[in-house]
Amino acid sequence: MNCTIKLSIGDEIGKIDRRLFGSFIEHLGRAVYGGIYEPDHPSADKNGFRGDVLEVVKELKVPVIRYPGGNFVSGYNWEDGTGDKALRPRKMELAWQAVETNQVGIDEFQEWARLADSEVMMAVNLGTRGADEARQLVEYCNGTADTYYADMRRKNGFEKPFGIKLWCLGNEMDGAWQICAQTPYEYARKACEAAKVMKWTDDSIELVACGSSNSGSPTFGVWEETVLRECYDHIDYLSLHNYYGNRDGDSASYLGSSLDMDGFIKKVTAICDKIKAEKNSEKQINLSFDEWNVWYHSNEGDKEIPKWTVAPPQLEDIYNLEDALVVGTLLITLIKNCDRVKIGCLAQLVNVIAPIMTENGGRVWKQTIFYPYGHALKYARGTALKIETEVGSYTAGGKEIPFIEAASVYNEEEKEINVFAVNRSMEEECRLDTDFGAGTELIRHLTVTGDDLKAENSADICRVTEEEVKITENVLLPKQSWNVLTYKIR
Repeated sequence: MNCTIKLSIGDEIGKIDRRLFGSFIEHLGRAVYGGIYEPDHPSADKNGFRGDVLEVVKELKVPVIRYPGGNFVSGYNWEDGTGDKALRPRKMELAWQAVETNQVGIDEFQEWARLADSEVMMAVNLGTRGADEARQLVEYCNGTADTYYADMRRKNGFEKPFGIKLWCLGNEMDGAWQICAQTPYEYARKACEAAKVMKWTDDSIELVACGSSNSGSPTFGVWEETVLRECYDHIDYLSLHNYYGNRDGDSASYLGSSLDMDGFIKKVTAICDKIKAEKNSEKQINLSFDEWNVWYHSNEGDKEIPKWTVAPPQLEDIYNLEDALVVGTLLITLIKNCDRVKIGCLAQLVNVIAPIMTENGGRVWKQTIFYPYGHALKYARGTALKIETEVGSYTAGGKEIPFIEAASVYNEEEKEINVFAVNRSMEEECRLDTDFGAGTELIRHLTVTGDDLKAENSADICRVTEEEVKITENVLLPKQSWNVLTYKIR
């Protein structure tokens, strides 16, 4: 099989916002307790954070992390996670049917994020709570005046403001599973008023309003239009969420999941532009794809977990090679839509549908999806270029799916072009030809591949990892592979 990639440095999609490759930590399962925080672990620091986990997170250099939810936030009282730990309440957490100890809250998480060299993307509760509690949380985190909530933060030991600049106005409020789910208009009015007072409290913050919880939501489209009509002047981004899985064992269709993601992005972009025109506005609303990943392996096992325990092992998908390839195509799709998708959050970061896994009291290890995610963080820096890919396709699930999915990023500082490519073929390697309109030299080829699409990693063995390919005259993309190719501009 042959593939030709054509591009020109001057033919740009847009500048990649570093926040496009963010992540997410929710108070769910072992993401926090047993994940980033485990005071009795041998590697724990004085604040109870696991040093081994922190080092792996720092290796990724995750730019922004969404917190504390997720479904969790719709029933969360942020004050419970502040101040003296001995006085913090243990509560029934209804979203995930567990016990929340509140030993970690915004006080601790903002410290951990700073250690991880990440920014916090903070969500406010627009389920059981509303505008008043939202503006109080902004004051607590960012306030500089001699006022009640800023002084509360100071009394809790934090003289300097946390300086959180990115905020989510609730989470998936269209979903029947959500605590205090709302109609489009109910949420739109609530979000609008919360947005107003939050920005009056700190006019430097950016706000993300909830879009539909997924592209198959019964109110999809109507929800987006209603929210935008009510909130347009007060928000900066609209959210998208979607998860993918191979529930029926059809790998050929599953490997084409990115076509769905791309279509979803295009539809929401069109809705944003429709309302912009309707309002005759100069302002452009961009997108925050702040929940996306593969999620299906753990669904049946989670049904057996007893309720009302602390940090149960929920949503602990163990990923395989084909999951890594799908995640790679989703990353490529985000790159190709970076002119409108400015923020993205791989959900989640540790233990819960995550690239990083831990044992309680024991080891930390990297899942298969760690590698494409890490490559995007490291090499997708600069400007995404339009790309023309000439390659064959196959039919699966009623769709024409190209064998090669590719994106390119020009790093002007390094004078390099990085090409990201997934070969979906389960049978053939692909010879790659390039036409960049300029002299280039291939200096690095990284791949993630293998003969077994179902190969997994564990704490004991790493069956799927990155490999560096020896540079030869012929560039070959192995069958069923993720690839990063770096070309130096001569």
